[in-house]
Amino acid sequence: MISAFSILAIVQSPTVGLTAYLLVGTILSVCGLMAMLLKRNAIGMLMGVELVLNAANVNLVAFNHFRHSGTTNEPAIDGQIFAVFVILLAAAEAAVALAIFLNFYNNFNSIDVERGSDLKG
Repeated sequence: MISAFSILAIVQSPTVGLTAYLLVGTILSVCGLMAMLLKRNAIGMLMGVELVLNAANVNLVAFNHFRHSGTTNEPAIDGQIFAVFVILLAAAEAAVALAIFLNFYNNFNSIDVERGSDLKG
């Protein structure tokens, strides 16, 4: 016999669907774009790029989970593999960007991107 408690537990257990993950990815992407457009600080712009890349990772893994779930013996992990490549790309991008920012700081004593117009070359 089903008790009232078990029915309440079934009703209150929400399932998270693809739409929720896409919403989180969209919010991350918009926050990243706003950071890239509005920040004058180079570190803030780099953080915006990282947010956009993380939004792409959320979308990759979510689409892989909901669209290509695979079987029990052979799970589809294509989205996770692409996400690992994006994480590696983001780490390399952050290392190169921080090296550029350190060189920029040594030359201008600031990491304000508006000072970049003083560069010659």
